[in-house]
Amino acid sequence: MSSPRPVDLQRSAVPVSVTPIATPPNSDVGLEHSTISAYLAKIPFFYWGVIFLCFGQVVYFLAIFLSILRLLTLHVQRFVPAIQSMLWASGMPSTIGLLLIAADLAFMLPLKRRIGRHVVSPLTAEPSCTVALTAYNDEASIYDAVRDFAQHPQVRRVIVVSNNSTDRTEARAYDAGANVYNEPRQGYGACVCRCLHEAAKYTDTDLVVLCEGDMTFRAADIAKFLAYIPHAEIVGGTRIVEQLRSYQTQLSTFMYYGNFFVGKLLELKHLGKGTFTDVGTTYKMIRRDALQQLLPKLDASVNLEFNAHFLDTALASGLTLVECPITFFSRVGQSKGGNVNNLRALKVGLRMILGLSFGWGRYKG
Repeated sequence: MSSPRPVDLQRSAVPVSVTPIATPPNSDVGLEHSTISAYLAKIPFFYWGVIFLCFGQVVYFLAIFLSILRLLTLHVQRFVPAIQSMLWASGMPSTIGLLLIAADLAFMLPLKRRIGRHVVSPLTAEPSCTVALTAYNDEASIYDAVRDFAQHPQVRRVIVVSNNSTDRTEARAYDAGANVYNEPRQGYGACVCRCLHEAAKYTDTDLVVLCEGDMTFRAADIAKFLAYIPHAEIVGGTRIVEQLRSYQTQLSTFMYYGNFFVGKLLELKHLGKGTFTDVGTTYKMIRRDALQQLLPKLDASVNLEFNAHFLDTALASGLTLVECPITFFSRVGQSKGGNVNNLRALKVGLRMILGLSFGWGRYKG
């Protein structure tokens, strides 16, 4: 079932008229390519400072661990040279890290906060949405997910992209009234990119909502996104609000704080561009005109770490991102992504850090 359903779930909406992004007068955007300081402002000194500092601290605590081991083994002397070398070695990256952090905070941050700022274009009085749901063997949940989003007054249609599901996911989505597609390339990044490409084709909606079809997120939170979208081109949901998440979810404590940690690394890499706490949330709202700019830059071969890749690429492209607290429910059915267990989540998190540090092309899972 690879062709879309011909009938959309139509809702009354004000015609879309999205104007180009306006640059405020006397802005510093022109400095971005004309001064050495503006060029230096693009370098993530704080980010690399934290990486160096963390590496130095890991080496330092390994030396402390060996010292404790030495004491427990009756002062075995063969550990002494290694302990001394590690203690000395930990000082160099720690010092470099602190200097990079201090330099960024003292000299670069004020400039980073000014460069690239732009006025976000106004939306129509009643902006409408095309909702795109990723799905993989979500037969148990996809019908209810589609109906939930379809009944929202500002949703014109729901798209479901199945990633080679082997159950009745496509049939159930079609029965619920969705436009159904199948993405033959296996992988989360390929499925998301297909979702975004299909949703961007509809010119009668100025907003695209990306989500999953497992019922972990609900249509009611669209109201929250709509409150934030006038101030940004992309609004990403964050699950890092304890009061808004169910006690029975696939997001373990390790994953909860792991997402927060990588979110802060993303924030440090793009210091001055926003506050970020969750790189794994699949629920977000995107302006259609911004999505068209971003799509050619996304790598569909990036798999479970695609959300971090998406956010990193959007920020590097100069788009404005805002996070919005969203409600997180227990999923219906079995998890197939990075939340299967803590070990798999650790591997995905490490690939996210490698992607943030050295680029996304070579670190795919």
